[in-house]
This record gives sequence, C-alpha cells and structure tokens, in this order.
Amino acid sequence: MVFSSLTFLFLFLPVLLAVYYMCPARHRNLVALAGSLFFYAWGAPRFVLVLVVSSFVDFVLSRELPAGRRSVGMRNAILAVAVAVNVGLLLYFKYANFFLEELNAWLARFGGAEASWTAVALPIGISFFTFQKLSYLVDVYRGTARPARNAGDYLLYVALFPQLIAGPIVRYHDVAQQLISREYTRERFFTGILRFCQGLGKKVLVANTMAEVADAAFGAAPASLAFGWAWLGVVAYAFQIYFDFSGYSDMAIGLGRLLGIEFLENFNRPYISRSITEFWRRWHISLSNWMREYLYIPLGGNRKGTARTYFNLWIVFLISGFWHGAAWNFVAWGAFHGFFLCVDKLLKGTRAARAPGWIGLPLTFVLVLFSWVLFRADSLAHAVDYMGRMVAGFGALPVEAAAIPFDLRHQAVLAAGLVLCFGPALHAHPFDFMRLEPAKATVRQAAGRFAVAMLLFLWSAATLATSTFNPFIYFRF
Repeated sequence: MVFSSLTFLFLFLPVLLAVYYMCPARHRNLVALAGSLFFYAWGAPRFVLVLVVSSFVDFVLSRELPAGRRSVGMRNAILAVAVAVNVGLLLYFKYANFFLEELNAWLARFGGAEASWTAVALPIGISFFTFQKLSYLVDVYRGTARPARNAGDYLLYVALFPQLIAGPIVRYHDVAQQLISREYTRERFFTGILRFCQGLGKKVLVANTMAEVADAAFGAAPASLAFGWAWLGVVAYAFQIYFDFSGYSDMAIGLGRLLGIEFLENFNRPYISRSITEFWRRWHISLSNWMREYLYIPLGGNRKGTARTYFNLWIVFLISGFWHGAAWNFVAWGAFHGFFLCVDKLLKGTRAARAPGWIGLPLTFVLVLFSWVLFRADSLAHAVDYMGRMVAGFGALPVEAAAIPFDLRHQAVLAAGLVLCFGPALHAHPFDFMRLEPAKATVRQAAGRFAVAMLLFLWSAATLATSTFNPFIYFRF
C-alpha cells in the first residue's frame, strides 16, 4: 500500500484515524502498531515475521546494553551480535542476488559452472528500518536513550507506518519520549493535513508527470539520444526524484502529526546548493545525519588527520551508494559524491570556495545532474553511454519526437518545478510552504491554506483514479 493510492486515501487512513482517536490515549500506541503492521503486510505479508522477530531480538538484547548492566566487554559483545544480526539480514535480503550474479559472471569468464540459487525477494523498506534499528541499539549502548519500556513501544518505533517504507530515517533519541507520551492539538492535526496534501500534490502532479519524460529518455537507446533530449531527460529525472522523495517525506511528516508525532525535516531546497557539501546538508537530511552520527564520527571523523578525513568521507558515501542499491552504478554514484565532498574540503578557505553563487549554484546543479544519471541508469555501462550523449550528442540521430513526451502539460509542470526548486523562498519555511504558525495565523490564512490543500488533494485523487500504479522511487531501497 502506498500513500498515493485511493485505497490508502479513502479507506485505510480514515478508518485508522477514526479508531485511533476513539480509543483512550493509553491504547493509541496499540492501535498505531496494529495499523502499521497491517499497512506493511498489505504489500509484503511474508516479511512481517522478519520485521517482528528481528525487532523482538533487538529489544531483548537492548535490555543488557545500558552502562552498569554488564561488564564493558559483555556489552560490546552484545552490541556486536545485535548489529551483526541486523546487518546480516540486510546483506542477505538486499545483496545476495547481486553477489551471486557477480560470482556467476566471474565463473563464466573462466569457464566454470554457474552456481544455481533461488532469487531472494527484497522486504520493502528494509534499508530504512535497519538503520532505525541500529540507531536504537547504539543510542541505548551510548546512554543517549533508555531502552524502550516494552517490546510494543520498540516495535512501534520500527514499524510506524508513516516512515516505515521510505523514511525519514528516525533516530531513536529523537522520538523516544513521544512514544511514551505526546500532545494532541487541533493545530498539529490541521497542519498535518496541510503537509500531507502538499506532499501528495508533489508526488502525483509533479513527480509522476516528470517521470513520463525521464522514463522515455532513459528508456531510449543512448546512441539515438540527441544532446538536448539527453539533458531534458536528466533534468526531468532530477525533478521527478526530488518531488517524489520530498513529497513522500512531506506526507510522512503530515501523517506523523495526525498521530501526534513530530518527525524531523528531510529536505530543504537542495537544488539551490552552491557546493556538494551544502547539497548533502539539504538533501535526505535524515540519511546525512545518520551517516555522520553512526558511521563518519565512529570512523574517526576529522579527528585523525587530513588523509584519514578524506578516506572517511569517501568510504561513508561509498557505503551510502551501496545502501541505496545493489548495483555498480549506485556504488559509482556514492563514490562520485564522496569524491566531490573531498574536493570541497580540499578547497575550503581558498578562492575557489568563495566563488559567487551565480557560479557555485549552476556548477553544483550540473554535477548533481551527472550523478543522477548514475542513479537512474539501468547499469553502469548505460550511465556512461547516457553521459556521452550529454557531452557529445550533437551528431546523434534524434529519437522520434513522439518517443519522449513533452507537450504543454509537461512543459508547464517543468516550469513549475523550476520555480519551486530555484525561485525565491516565499515563506520562512521553504520546505513546508503551507506551514502555519498557530500563534500568528489568522482565520483567513488558515482557510486559504486549507482551500489550497483540498484543491491539491482532489486534483491528485482525480489523477490517481485514471492512472496506473506508481510507487515511490525509494520503495525499491
């Protein structure tokens, strides 16, 4: 089940909220947990057991992690076992097929017999909830959070449906107190509706429209892709993935508010960045924070010399690329960003780092576009061929005009995307353009935003009624 489906919008969500608010506050965690497990089972029934059993193992082991419970050596061993279980599950489900395919490719080169295996299915959202589980274990070990008071609270943290499938990645210490008690207000519920509708509009009206252009461009044979079409395709994909993923995050944040829970922001206009470093402060913020806190700093961060700092940066983003997908083009995508983060750090304090925004912004956006080719392409070879058309596609035989849709509707949505991504911030909170400050908002402001939200909702619902299934991009991670 996806947020942008009629089943979710008109059946699951209304029923869940009705039951949730009819129950006393002390029982709402149970309702949210039951609804979350049903939500997950709708799309992946056979993997619910993996989610529940592995979470129960985490909970049991975490009881022994706080300082003073066991000796330091025993605590370290317990943490290592808990981390190994979660990382092992991720490696098996997400990467077994990749490693076996690579093994068979090498065996074939040397005339060996291929290994036979049954393809392993990928549990939806395993990359995201594995990182959340690791966050909990490490937070408890470090003493930055207490163990969950019961297995139900911990399972709710892992499985809470707004962020279960594609984030934001919620660190345990950020929501631990909200799992015990939270405040329910009309203002929070109202702003939750606004934020959800904002995200729904981003996904259905912008991302899905840009997907039509991007899919056609990346689906064409690179040799037939002329220079202009190649650039149009990757720009369309840049808007598709941004409005798709930030739209999902908006909906997750809005749904969290409907349940009385506040999630941290995940995007902040990333395409206005003037460097790759700034881009990663604005793009998928929850992943950047997780990588810094649980990987970069434990590796030594910038505390062990210049060479080690560069190595740590690069290896963190190499891992980030592999976390996104079991394919060499994702590894290359991570290495690409890691390399330019190192370049940023190398140039820090120099004249190049002080370049004006009119140079830094377009240069950064072009680099990001090339990285999106790696991310979107079917393979590393496809990515290289596509990039070739971006830099030397003038002599290509152009694809048929009808092969890449770019009519007035696509042009209008592309223009809207340009304004939303690069236009001046029209609000103090550009990542939430319908945000209301309850203490300052007037009735007219609230009514106006609600009217816009309902327009987006109805327009999106009408579009969904006539479209095919269109899951979020990050569902496959």
